[in-house]
Amino acid sequence: MNKLISYIFPIYNESGNIELLYQTITDLLKQNQKYNYELIFINDGSRDDSLDKLVALQHHDKRITIIDFARNFGHQIAVTAGLDQAAGDAVIIMDSDMQDPPKVSFELIKKWEEGYDVVYAQRRTRKDTAFKKLSADLYYRTLQKVADINIPRNTGDFRLIDRKVVNELKRFKEHNRFLRGMVSFVGFKQVAVQFDRDERNAGETGYPLKKMIKFAADGIFSFSTAPLKLISNVGYLIAGISFLGILYAIAIKVSGTVVPGWTFIVTSVLFIGGIQLIMLGVLGSYIGRIYTEAQDRPLYMVNTIYTSKSD
Repeated sequence: MNKLISYIFPIYNESGNIELLYQTITDLLKQNQKYNYELIFINDGSRDDSLDKLVALQHHDKRITIIDFARNFGHQIAVTAGLDQAAGDAVIIMDSDMQDPPKVSFELIKKWEEGYDVVYAQRRTRKDTAFKKLSADLYYRTLQKVADINIPRNTGDFRLIDRKVVNELKRFKEHNRFLRGMVSFVGFKQVAVQFDRDERNAGETGYPLKKMIKFAADGIFSFSTAPLKLISNVGYLIAGISFLGILYAIAIKVSGTVVPGWTFIVTSVLFIGGIQLIMLGVLGSYIGRIYTEAQDRPLYMVNTIYTSKSD
């Protein structure tokens, strides 16, 4: 009996990409009859007609499963739902905007056949704005330095994961998810496949600047205590500066020189106050995540699951 490979596609307002994605991936799968396939689409609260198009495809292709969320829960949660649903011996996670070339998935499969448990697609080039390229490079350099585990640079969620790795990931119930870090955390035998990332085919990115900043914070706060250590280091630095200030004040007092110093005092107070607020914000980010986990709410709610069994 052929092994099963599951493809996971998170969908958020991807009406302009769904038909091209489906046609491209099905043409590709016809070239390799060695495996059976299932296609899992997670409709993450789309406001366009993405769900209607997916349902129409599912009516004539029984390999398709659609998970329709009750509302938008975000890309990482959508992928998580796909992993929960997938039954494949291997699972391939891909974006739905055609930036992840479907043909590269077969290169991932080849590496899996060689015995690797995780095969992640690593961007050799990417067709993004200069700001996106620069900010992503700086972020991943920073993450690599501060994270407690090694998270490969220039990688997204485009990857193949073996069933035993999927089973381990399903044990993770954290809400602020950074899946590429979680995959690195579980270990197993991992390898990279280089690829050239294409432009988005249609529509707008599901990761505007605000979401990107939150996602970046999730990566750092989930896999590093460096921000907490930074608070201590900044505290020691300010304490050292304050000690030097005390020595300076004593020296001025002994010499009898009168220096008004109002500007210096006000500046010092505002500076230290600003630093304290920033440090409180860092603490608040960690505490907020603890609060979210303590609530222990479900990761997502499903409106309907469309499968061949439900027809």
